[in-house]
Amino acid sequence: MLLNVQSSAFSSFPDSLQFDQGFQIHSFQIRGEKISTSSDKRPADIGEFIYGFSYFTQKRDTTLKRGYEQRSVVFLTSHPFPAFFSAILSIFGPLLNEHGTPMLEAACHNVATWPDPTPGALLEIGFLGTVIHVEIPHTGNDAQQISNTMLRENHSRTALHILASAPPFHPPPLLLFEASLSHLWSIWECLVLCEPILLFGSSPAQTSQAAWWFRDLLRPLPLAGEIRPYFTIHDKDHAVLVNKLPPKPGLILGVTNPYFDRSCSHWPHILSLGRNTPPNTASKTFSNAVTPGPTPGWTTKIHKRYISKDRTLLRQLEDACKGSEQQKIDASLALRLHFCSRTNELLIPLTRYLHTLIPTPAEVAQIEKNMRKGGTDRSLRLKPFNTANFFVSLKTHGATLPFRSSSKRTEFYERWLKTPAFGLWLAQQETIVQDVLNDNVIRKT
Repeated sequence: MLLNVQSSAFSSFPDSLQFDQGFQIHSFQIRGEKISTSSDKRPADIGEFIYGFSYFTQKRDTTLKRGYEQRSVVFLTSHPFPAFFSAILSIFGPLLNEHGTPMLEAACHNVATWPDPTPGALLEIGFLGTVIHVEIPHTGNDAQQISNTMLRENHSRTALHILASAPPFHPPPLLLFEASLSHLWSIWECLVLCEPILLFGSSPAQTSQAAWWFRDLLRPLPLAGEIRPYFTIHDKDHAVLVNKLPPKPGLILGVTNPYFDRSCSHWPHILSLGRNTPPNTASKTFSNAVTPGPTPGWTTKIHKRYISKDRTLLRQLEDACKGSEQQKIDASLALRLHFCSRTNELLIPLTRYLHTLIPTPAEVAQIEKNMRKGGTDRSLRLKPFNTANFFVSLKTHGATLPFRSSSKRTEFYERWLKTPAFGLWLAQQETIVQDVLNDNVIRKT
């Protein structure tokens, strides 16, 4: 794979002042040369992009012209495993700063011994004195289940249990959306409807954490657009993704440079991360720093909400924002569980209708009969998806998502059936069903 060195270098550093002295972990995605080959260990669909995970540090140094030393160490990979590589950097970064090159050599030796990330595997990995148990997802569309117990146990550095594709949980993700809590249901709808969203944050750490969270909430839906956790004006795709044309469906763009507030002013949806801090109470700390760009909150020009909010959960989230660190983590888990459940509920009416398209036992028996007579047709397929018939089924059986009205329900699914995500999902289901049916026929012959 060919790497765009300039894009990687610029993406490894924040493009705005973050703090006087300190560190942060962020991630980015850049386009590489597409890989045509695939295997069980390296699916072809992840070969087009390179994922970068960066540990950035800044400390004062009066001998330098700028007065600071800035350094980033970066892991580049074809695997979108944010929880895993964030954990690796949280171990490696401080040790590298303390011990220098010998620690880099030790890390490289450790990485060289890692087993291949076989889909569905549970791996035991040793890294600089820490044992890490890593669960690899079966596919990129599998939501890995995070427990509160797992997060508590991971505070121990002697052994970690990591769900590779899960979003990072530290700091508590709830704080990213504090200014937009009441709009989270609209934001989720925009995500599943493949609406483009501009993510504006005060740091690459904020935007990349939020972007991975959004990817996670889409599962088990296939990813139909690009997600750029941290994007700069130096990226070679800048002119393609940021221009006067309407943004691409499903594009989630994480930015920190105020330039994007102007150049993306025509975007339909902008989510500015963080909390609303009254001007007179803003402190000079990193977490509350007043930065240029849109005021924290959710801005949409076109979206009208379809589903009802969960008022009980909303109150829990609002209370947690004022509570302890553990309350914020618990609320973040509740938030993830709620919207992952909603994504699965979205598919229930479609799955129900899809079952009516599976060949009946009589049709299967006819195929088998033809094959016994020397017929060559061994294929069994789903019947074509008929939109009108689907809406008849939807009207008859309803949906478990709490739509505000039956007309809102119809409008929502009319829109979703037109998204690229629906086409990808339907193709996946057709392949799964056809493989099962054909395998059954072959076993009987």
